[in-house]
Amino acid sequence: MGKLSHRSGRVLSKVSQQSLVRDQGLLPPFVPDVQRPHDLGFLIHIMKRLSQRNLCLVRGLWAWARPLLLPGQAGLWYMASGRSEFRFREDLKWILFCADVPSLIQEGPQCGLVALWMAGSLLALPQDVPLERIVALARERGYTAHGEMFSAASMARLAEEVFGCQAELLAGGLGEPNRSRILQHLISGRPLLVPYDEDFNHEPCKKRGHKAHWAVGAGVLLGVPGPALSPDYEEDAELKGLFYPASSKPPPPLPDPPEAIYLLCKQGKSWHYQLWDYQQLCESNLQLAQLAPSRTTDGKVYVVPPGGLLAGLCGQVLLLRP
Repeated sequence: MGKLSHRSGRVLSKVSQQSLVRDQGLLPPFVPDVQRPHDLGFLIHIMKRLSQRNLCLVRGLWAWARPLLLPGQAGLWYMASGRSEFRFREDLKWILFCADVPSLIQEGPQCGLVALWMAGSLLALPQDVPLERIVALARERGYTAHGEMFSAASMARLAEEVFGCQAELLAGGLGEPNRSRILQHLISGRPLLVPYDEDFNHEPCKKRGHKAHWAVGAGVLLGVPGPALSPDYEEDAELKGLFYPASSKPPPPLPDPPEAIYLLCKQGKSWHYQLWDYQQLCESNLQLAQLAPSRTTDGKVYVVPPGGLLAGLCGQVLLLRP
């Protein structure tokens, strides 16, 4: 599926997406196909080009291509959130698990419903469910007034009704004892829905719930120690130190123990994947306590569960399965 323009609503082809970045001089006239989900493969290709030209990521590409850089085939670099310094962990091997999800730009406060729509692509549905159907059903059931979703429990019920899937609601956040279950869920190619506070660059922050937002988790990047990995993983031909699960084998068990964890997520204000520090997202999810003052004074009526965001979103995560 192509990407929706947030201005015109038109669908952008893969070629159109590439031209947006080619205009910045980062890509050659021809971009070869890659044997992985097109959006992720395109991201990695851009990172290779950035490495070859010895460029730092400019803010215009920050939200998309920030995760990895390749410094002379030595290992992986991770650009720290919102800052210009780098952290180098060539002592770790990096394993990337990713399921391809489409992108959709939200209109108004529809972040949760848009994230749910994205997640539907990973649930083996017999046919696509349009966003309009999801929004209409959420309103019919009294879960939302303007597209907002301030209750993870309501989101779970909506997911089960609209997709006929199983929605498991986890309390207590993304830390243990939930962490291992969440990571194995993502490694298996299943989607995660998580509420958090959104910073200016869409990354997790801590605003006490005043910037409450939803994202879909579609994959995970794990940094694991050790001299060698099992045959369950294949190394990228060009990005040394980056591994993928072998395509000819079933999903491997969770590598134990990872020393670094980043979630690969999408949300309704960007076309592209972002890599988020797992602990940073965990902390953001655990402090959702208050509806934003701007919401309480804008003259609109929102559907807020008894107990507010503290009861409806704080520390809650959804695992969706077919």
